[in-house]
Amino acid sequence: MYDFIVIGGGCSGLSAGMYGTRLGLRTLVFAELPGGLITTTHLVENWPGVVSTTGPDLAMSLYNHAVASGAEIKNEIVSKIEKLADKDGFPQFKVVTSTGEYLCKTILLATGTKHRKLGAPGEAEFENKGVSYCALCDGAFFKNKVVGVVGGGDSAAKEALFLSEHASKVYIIVRRDVLRAEPINGQRVQQNKKIEVLFNTEAEEIFGSKSMEKVKFKQGKGKLSGQELGMQGIFMAIGQDPQTELAKNLGVALNDKKEIIINRKTETNVRGVFAAGDCCDTEFKQAITGSAEAVTASYYAFHICTTGPSF
Repeated sequence: MYDFIVIGGGCSGLSAGMYGTRLGLRTLVFAELPGGLITTTHLVENWPGVVSTTGPDLAMSLYNHAVASGAEIKNEIVSKIEKLADKDGFPQFKVVTSTGEYLCKTILLATGTKHRKLGAPGEAEFENKGVSYCALCDGAFFKNKVVGVVGGGDSAAKEALFLSEHASKVYIIVRRDVLRAEPINGQRVQQNKKIEVLFNTEAEEIFGSKSMEKVKFKQGKGKLSGQELGMQGIFMAIGQDPQTELAKNLGVALNDKKEIIINRKTETNVRGVFAAGDCCDTEFKQAITGSAEAVTASYYAFHICTTGPSF
């Protein structure tokens, strides 16, 4: 019987693994992808106390800290969570994976998000043949080539900046008339001669033969309205969708965006079940805020595990 099972091995999950064990909880972390999506981020410059690092380095630091604290980490995929009858006033859950079943008193859902698809014709056909969702993973394959980034937020700006280190030309395809990047990244985009922002522009279809070769744009207000542009790669940075199927099946309340609803204690509507990070309904989503939510969850899980029905 575990005190605390954490589902998710990103910044939130690993932070909970570290903090849960520091509080004396027998803690197990299921990490399908150790480090989570932060491992696909080139530069991290907003983690307090660290001026600049890479996503993979930050993830490895969190992983090592969790292990050093005594957290048990398994690279297994959780397929189901069952709520069992309380025992001696303590909640009880059964977590099912492909290799076994695990019992616990409290759970943290830190299941994160997955990259959102554009849904344009040709996207699925040319995935990994020019269509990508991670500049850090695939950017080096596009050395001296023309690429595009679809998206209007800070993620799109950061992807474009990284790609400019390899590609000869980078287009940011923004469907609105403004790039909503953090000021520092917006300035870097403006100052980068390799990057051009195409406002009021939407990708309609992706064409090619063995790999993608060009993009056709929708009729609209942009200067390339209805035209085609030669492009050997296109990166989707249009947001993420929360991975909350496990939560839904457990009876955890979701909002209309399918995000897990939590309170200031990171509690869900199911006693003993907490949630943290990008899968939650918190408006401001950052690695540091997810880690803070996970630490908060660890604290309140500790209270349930040590006080039982009185908490």
